[in-house]
Amino acid sequence: MKILIDMNLSPQWVQVFQKHGFQSVHWSAVGDPCATDRSIMDWARTNGFIVFTHDLDFGARLAATQAESPIVIQVRTQNVLPTHLEDLLIGVLRQFESILEAGALIVVNEARSRARILPLTY
Repeated sequence: MKILIDMNLSPQWVQVFQKHGFQSVHWSAVGDPCATDRSIMDWARTNGFIVFTHDLDFGARLAATQAESPIVIQVRTQNVLPTHLEDLLIGVLRQFESILEAGALIVVNEARSRARILPLTY
């Protein structure tokens, strides 16, 4: 599993994911920090990465386009620092691993997490 960390999340997530056996890269290391969401999604799709973001636009874009990729993990909490969310997020990755392989939007918050298989339909 390869994870692309969006600009709105700390580069510290790279070490967290690597510690748990996931390949990861922060967008600032591979792309223009001012890139559009579409550019980030296109890069992730082309390179086989899951997008990890705090931006609600990624889920909306998946729904609007009914795309089958890229897979998106969206955190919906106020505190998105690894020191606060590491255990929760790694647990969610393990819990939804088979669904992620099929293609999904995973929404994570502190109360619950849910998965929707791609493409999203209304």
